[in-house]
Amino acid sequence: MPTAALPPPPRARKAPVKPQPSRTLLSTLLGTCVLALALVVTATAVTALVRGPRPVAPVAPAARQGSHWVNTWTGMPQLTEAGNLPPAPFTGERAVLADTTLRQTVRVTVGAHRLRLRFSNAYGDTPLPLTAVTVALPAGGRAGVSAIVPGSLRPVTFSGRAATVVPVGAEVVSDPVDLDLLPGADLTVTAYTAEGQPDLALTSHPGSRTTSYLALGDHTRDPDLTGATAVDHWYLLSDVEVLAPAGTRAVAVLGDSLTDGRGSTTNGNDRWPDQFFDRLRSRPDTSDIAVLNQAAGGNRVLADGLGPNVLARLDRDVLSRSGVAWLIVFEGVNDIGTAAATPQAQRAVADDLIAAYRQIVVRAHAQGIRVYGATLLPFGGNAYDDGAGVREAARQRVNDWIRGPGHFDAVLDFDRAVRDPADPVRLRADLQVGDWLHLNPTGYAALAAAVPAGLFGGR
Repeated sequence: MPTAALPPPPRARKAPVKPQPSRTLLSTLLGTCVLALALVVTATAVTALVRGPRPVAPVAPAARQGSHWVNTWTGMPQLTEAGNLPPAPFTGERAVLADTTLRQTVRVTVGAHRLRLRFSNAYGDTPLPLTAVTVALPAGGRAGVSAIVPGSLRPVTFSGRAATVVPVGAEVVSDPVDLDLLPGADLTVTAYTAEGQPDLALTSHPGSRTTSYLALGDHTRDPDLTGATAVDHWYLLSDVEVLAPAGTRAVAVLGDSLTDGRGSTTNGNDRWPDQFFDRLRSRPDTSDIAVLNQAAGGNRVLADGLGPNVLARLDRDVLSRSGVAWLIVFEGVNDIGTAAATPQAQRAVADDLIAAYRQIVVRAHAQGIRVYGATLLPFGGNAYDDGAGVREAARQRVNDWIRGPGHFDAVLDFDRAVRDPADPVRLRADLQVGDWLHLNPTGYAALAAAVPAGLFGGR
């Protein structure tokens, strides 16, 4: 720190010798300066913490134009049950998918010119090595086919490398791939695992209602997998994202087998979320909304079943997905149906479901997501029907709460859409598949039609 200048001495007299500051004084002055500088730095750091980190300047040209990544397809990750593992020779005693090519098709919702993939090892006990991955358009634009459109194949990389390893419990996101995708188009994803996963804990989505193909060796670039083994399951792939305009958003659906599409047509893409997306696409004001089906057969809100319970998977399957602006909650019948058919047990499960719905709304609202509640469908004539109407009373109580004002941002009355007017505790006979719980494609169309498209417009 500089010291102040001394005044010049009078000319008539010789200036006296001024003693220099002592080392102690210099140390004090220097310490004061250091302390002041530290205070400035500390104040700046505190201000940064309060204000939050400054946004990183976008670098991609598309980002400068207001684009962002939005999920366009999802398949809820689950632990593969023994009966849903790939058949021999693709599953051995201690490994699965060794030296195996897996080709599968998925239907995207919103389209784009650039995409990226997410692979999940959520339930693996060992790292998952991916040796090579490609994407392409399926032959004829159809779901569940093993051939691809010539010239559409693109290699997929991960941090610039062809191969990657998905850590235990994690997922990996690919580098962006340039490929023109139309809204509602099917996409072929082919992966090869040279080593396979050295365990039988495989992450998948068994209820794909779509045919996939398995073949030994690396066939990721083959135009067709002639002679491959067909399986109606999805494995490893959990998401497809697209780089879309800033206004593009997604609606996620939390559900069970009724949303996963049990009773729908294999390779037909006629689950109710599929048919709901078709309605959205037909309207100019909702044609750019993605629909994300985060459902699994047997899933429950309160307790683990096939896949983790809704309260446990809400962050993973909805709140962390890209571009979600709306959430539809259509789940709870499995909680009622698996609880004991006693008044006490059914009162408890109804109370707990209502409390869980409140939690879902609170957590989604904190992320700026609007939440729409769907009423639970009747199950008279199904195994869930206890005959005495105890479970039915719980369903009616839950539905009364869902329909009540101020709970959800809107209500989707699915119960009213498909119940038998002459016998409201049962589904309409022409809309169900024979088990009096699951719907056929016509029944799923009735659910899709019961969702007011106006809830997603006005952007």
